[in-house]
Amino acid sequence: MRPEILFPLFAPITSLKGVGPRVAPLLERLAGPIVRDVLFLKPHSLVVRTPADISAAVDGQVMTFDVTIDAYERPRSSAQPWRVRVSDPTGFLTLVFFGRFADQLEQRHPVGAKRIISGKVEDQKFGRQMVHPDYMVEPGKAGDIPELEPIYPATEGLPARRVRVFAQEALERAPELPEWQDPAWLAREKLPPWREAIARLHGPESEADLSPLSRHYRRLAYDELLAQQLAMAQRRAERRREPAVRIPASETAERIRGDLPFAFTGAQTRALAEIRADLAGGERMSRLIQGDVGSGKTVVAMCAMADVASAGGQTALMAPTEILARQHFETIQGPLTDHGVGVILLTGRDKGAGRAEKLRALASGAVQVAVGTHALFQDDVAFHRLQLAVIDEQHRFGVAERQRLQAKGQAVHLLAMSATPIPRTLELTVYGDLDVSRIDEKPPGRTPVATRAMPMTRIAEVEARLHEVVQAGAQAFWICPLVSESELVDLKAAETRAAELRERIGPSVGLIHGKMPAAAKDAVMAEFADGKLSVLVATTVVEVGVNVPNATIMVIEQAERFGLAQLHQLRGRVGRGSRESACVLLYDPPLSETAQKRLDILRRTDDGFLIAETDLELRGGGDALGLRQSGFPDYVFADPIAHRDLIAAAGDDARLIIGRDPQLTSPRGKALRVLEELFDWKAGMALKSAG
Repeated sequence: MRPEILFPLFAPITSLKGVGPRVAPLLERLAGPIVRDVLFLKPHSLVVRTPADISAAVDGQVMTFDVTIDAYERPRSSAQPWRVRVSDPTGFLTLVFFGRFADQLEQRHPVGAKRIISGKVEDQKFGRQMVHPDYMVEPGKAGDIPELEPIYPATEGLPARRVRVFAQEALERAPELPEWQDPAWLAREKLPPWREAIARLHGPESEADLSPLSRHYRRLAYDELLAQQLAMAQRRAERRREPAVRIPASETAERIRGDLPFAFTGAQTRALAEIRADLAGGERMSRLIQGDVGSGKTVVAMCAMADVASAGGQTALMAPTEILARQHFETIQGPLTDHGVGVILLTGRDKGAGRAEKLRALASGAVQVAVGTHALFQDDVAFHRLQLAVIDEQHRFGVAERQRLQAKGQAVHLLAMSATPIPRTLELTVYGDLDVSRIDEKPPGRTPVATRAMPMTRIAEVEARLHEVVQAGAQAFWICPLVSESELVDLKAAETRAAELRERIGPSVGLIHGKMPAAAKDAVMAEFADGKLSVLVATTVVEVGVNVPNATIMVIEQAERFGLAQLHQLRGRVGRGSRESACVLLYDPPLSETAQKRLDILRRTDDGFLIAETDLELRGGGDALGLRQSGFPDYVFADPIAHRDLIAAAGDDARLIIGRDPQLTSPRGKALRVLEELFDWKAGMALKSAG
């Protein structure tokens, strides 16, 4: 139950003064439905209103002047603005007012009156002006103009200044809360109490106070990270109390391993040993295999499936798209069926008698492994004894979807796989309630992808070379960037590029983009995988994990617009067969220093974990762009890059707390319950947890 002390913050926003039926939906869109959300709304900039003489006015700056109203210039038509000439002993400027209320100006501010005005100065060809001053008050009301004014997000119909009034009222309602942080930690980090930190957020005294690295901001970020890590540690502890069937290592799996045309790398052997320890431990496993593209995650999972089958259980392997599901099926079907383990593929395409036969085989236990898409957790799919759920690209599925699959058995073990390497410093934010195995070695014999960077001015050379290799039977990806805010503009650019390539290369050029329905995307990808298309032009990131061994060329247009990890993922689409492969990074010169470093590291290494760490360093504080697709939580204050030192500290603290006080009954434990409720991680876990 929510503590009474938080009731004022969890009241609806309509309880704030001035938030009626018209304003409520606008404020909810900006912040959220409760007072706490308005309290957590951060100002994005700070206006410093400096009193000055008009002669010292600077174009583009917000300034404050003590002036006399000299004259009015009425508009000749309703489309024109009112102009008001004002002056001080050092010079004059023009105030510009648009709109139907401007005709009240003369009554409120007559000629000869003294006024203090504040707003943004503009130097125009007609002279110096100020359009719609932010403030225009009598000298006796100079106190109404704040010297420092935090600027909040705004939306049409709700200006930033009104939002600030609501934020200030939310702050007034914020109570003094019990201290949930360790006093020694606060002293060491020089962090203020929570109430003081939130007050400073809304009352910044300088630009530095808006930085995520400021002490009050770090305090709020650490509170949020600790709330999340606590919730994850509690889930982990609960899961460990949940008994599950013990599944021993099997002869079948060892025979399958022995028949493979390659030996496991050390990292694969280690990952399998960790999975087997979990399966044999008697507690429900929730483990993630993190590995780079082509590091051999699927064959490790296949050995675990063989162990489960030997113990009389079943496995479901769920992939986000049909093409990926089919690929997994083709990888594991041969080795498993050769050793008596039945495997079926179940997708949305299965209909009628064929689907019914597959469902009967699953329900009876005649087959031990089902590979598929969302079709696996539909209501009519029943398993005989589901004991292991393997989920590929787990961040692509909602938690509810994963739970629906696991609910088809008793205490089902979870094995997730991700081909997006995440730096250790960020692992906790995404996988805090999973045990992580890292496959950080590549299987021997894989041909490295030759990576070259070339300016866009040489695109004709690239197209000519592409024409040659396609004639020789190779296939290529051509990635177009997201260059504008408009998907339609980006789509037009990609369509133009595809048309141009068709002219140079021939009709076997396909196009895949974000506006296409999933089934149409799958169909084009399937044509490419089957060799019916020579070149695939794509506006979106080509499916992680899609395996087209014949594709040996990857061209990435305007590569400087992509994140480093994203470029690495794209490059991983080629170099999957035995033939030499190449990645061409086309860029628009001149390159920034950061873009140059990005392209250089890609040329030097293909280690996804090293690239992910470098990517993090190059992004610098505050730029979390590109992280969202990796499944990062939506934080209010915490920035996974700027606050990465706090992530590990919060994870360690959470584990210690749950180890000593699992029910949170100590004085600090009770305060921590308030923290969890404040950030709503408990209520939100159904949306945010990892499985």
